[in-house]
Amino acid sequence: MARKPSTVVARAVIKALTSAGVDIARVEIDDTGKTVIVAGKSAGVLGVDDLDRELEEWESRHGEG
Repeated sequence: MARKPSTVVARAVIKALTSAGVDIARVEIDDTGKTVIVAGKSAGVLGVDDLDRELEEWESRHGEG
């Protein structure tokens, strides 16, 4: 499946911002394509492996998965 245009644009903007030395704290893209990029250092952000583990734990507690 092809990426939505908003995702492609967001990735380009994120790449440009990080290349300019801007720290990205959070990126939000809703179903309408509205994109919010929050600049700044983020504290306590989980890594991808941590997020996968958290999701598995949540699914096991809630009987999903």
